[in-house]
Amino acid sequence: MSNELQSTGSQNQTPQQIKQFEEGLIGFLIQHNLPSEKIFVSVPERLKVFSNIGEILDLIPETEKNNSIYLSKFTAGVASGLFDAALNYLWDETILQIRKRVAQYDLEYFYDNAVQNGDKRKKLKDENDLIKLDDYELIKGAKEIGLISELGFKHLEFINYMRNWASAAHPNQHELTGLQLVSWLETCVKEVITLPISNVAIRIKELLGGIRKTTITDTEAAEIGLFFDNLTQEQINNLASGFFGIFINSSTEPQTRQNIVKLLPHIWNEVSEEVKHQFGIKYANFVANNYPNERKLAKDFLKVVESESYIPEDLRVVEIEQTLESLLTAHRGANNFYSEPTFMRQLRSMIGVPPKVPKSFQRRFILGMVEVFLTNANGVAVNAEPFYKEMLRNLDENGSTIAAFSFLSDEIASKLQFSLCSQKYREMLGILKNNISSNQVRELIEKIEKTTGRLDNLRIDTQLKRQLRDLRIMK
Repeated sequence: MSNELQSTGSQNQTPQQIKQFEEGLIGFLIQHNLPSEKIFVSVPERLKVFSNIGEILDLIPETEKNNSIYLSKFTAGVASGLFDAALNYLWDETILQIRKRVAQYDLEYFYDNAVQNGDKRKKLKDENDLIKLDDYELIKGAKEIGLISELGFKHLEFINYMRNWASAAHPNQHELTGLQLVSWLETCVKEVITLPISNVAIRIKELLGGIRKTTITDTEAAEIGLFFDNLTQEQINNLASGFFGIFINSSTEPQTRQNIVKLLPHIWNEVSEEVKHQFGIKYANFVANNYPNERKLAKDFLKVVESESYIPEDLRVVEIEQTLESLLTAHRGANNFYSEPTFMRQLRSMIGVPPKVPKSFQRRFILGMVEVFLTNANGVAVNAEPFYKEMLRNLDENGSTIAAFSFLSDEIASKLQFSLCSQKYREMLGILKNNISSNQVRELIEKIEKTTGRLDNLRIDTQLKRQLRDLRIMK
């Protein structure tokens, strides 16, 4: 059909063929007393897709196209005028392609960075377990290890949102246009299917493979340390998390652990405090859940870098973490409006008001509260929101500052591309200002409130980043 549409002689004939097919199907629906109105997208909208789809599909290698069954279904959905079904098939193809990328990379490294829940992580072993991850965990994990870009993650999160609320995945009354579908197809092709793996991601894959197969000398460890100097903060944190996951795995060979011992001194000082605290929390999780092997190895890991001080004294942080993860999982799911209040009540009973959260977990807790308060971009969980506002109103000055500038987080920044989330972010700033006495911080908040542009671009505002760095808020 796309070939026909691209040839001048058949442009008038093809719309007529589509129209005849549609009329026949509508007649069948009427014959059987089924709804027949507002079922199909108009023919001109379908032609917008077919006039552009060819050059996008040409970007995909032939060997890959031969196996892209969901792209065929996407095309059939477009031809039939069922854009909601077409979007669902496009998302299925995207998820399938990301799973293929992950499977060809380093699965342990991926799982260690994609899954925060310790119990869930222990159950993930090989490629077959990728289907156990929800879509958000998959695309976020792929972003964390460099298989998709930060911009790609942002676009995919938007497409995932539209797939959840405007496709055939759920009942809805949203109308999709041909140009929207073409744009999303191009994004999925360029940001996933045909995106080359970055040189840094390739180097990290080679490094992870090398520490498992060879013996690293002190000299080689120092040379590898020079590579660490060129990594971003996020890449440093993710690689350190990968080392931790390999080290505590009971199947890891002693020589591999020795290689990690030699590499840790060259990376540890650059790992963020938040991630160091997370290692301590994971140790506490092993203690609480009676995992003796992981407990011992996690402590050995921290001993290597003389950082046992990151082990939290208050082991209740494990219970708080597990409940927060349950809340976030519910928030990202389809029935969040009904499930969020239950987990939020549990969390409130654990930490009280004002919230008493162990210092090692404070930043993660606050970012979680911001995420749920900003909504899923489709609507407010009205029975949970009063609890979220209560938590925000009762944060101390440091916690309020973390929440106010949470747009520095990739996940929060990505949510701000949605109008409802941006609206809720501005509402949150109004709540948090009452908790902050620092004139400098209040001035920055007011500057953000006056911003007329898109809030998801705040984190790339050079002047704002410099001001936050001067206040040491970005650390």
